[in-house]
This record gives sequence, C-alpha cells and structure tokens, in this order.
Amino acid sequence: METNQHEMYEYARRRIKQKKKLYFHFVVLFVGSIFLFIINKLFNIGEPVNWYIWVVTVWAFIFILHFIKVFITDSFMNKNWEREQINRLMTMQENKLEKLKHEAENHFKNT
Repeated sequence: METNQHEMYEYARRRIKQKKKLYFHFVVLFVGSIFLFIINKLFNIGEPVNWYIWVVTVWAFIFILHFIKVFITDSFMNKNWEREQINRLMTMQENKLEKLKHEAENHFKNT
C-alpha cells in the first residue's frame, strides 16, 4: 500500500512539474514575442521582411507540441496505461506458450 501511495505521489509531482514548465514556456513565448516585435519595429531590423513573425510562428508550433505532450499524450499514456499494456502483452505471451505446450503434447501423443 505504501508503494502505491508513493507512486501516486511521484506521478502527481511529475505532472505538476510538467504543467509548471508548460506555463513557464507560455509566458516566455508571450514575453519573447512582444520583445521580438519591439526589436523589429523599433530598430527596423530585417526590414521590409517581418522576420519576427516566422520566429514566433516556429516558437508557437514548438509550444503547441509541448502542450500536446503534456495534456494529451502524457495524460493517457501514464503508468496505468503502461501497466495495462505490459499485462496485455504478458497475457498474450502466456497464451502463446500454453498453445505451443498443448500442440507439443498432442504431437508427442500422436507419435
């Protein structure tokens, strides 16, 4: 029982850490986007091309991938999902071994 509570605590701690990093990433993206816009407009760097739009777009895409990882992928592919997959694969292997065992027994009975 103690181990299960510890696993639950570690999972919750890891999820909070992931979400905290995601929120920090969003704030940095927002502030960085404003900073890049100001640099572009104030110093006319890269005129007439608005290069900052491309930088912010790529950065936003990376943020979206981070968001998907935290809220979609990691939320359903957690420890419980891993355990279910391991149990399912172990059951399949055990069934195959039993089937092979029965086939071998039947083969030796017939010979």
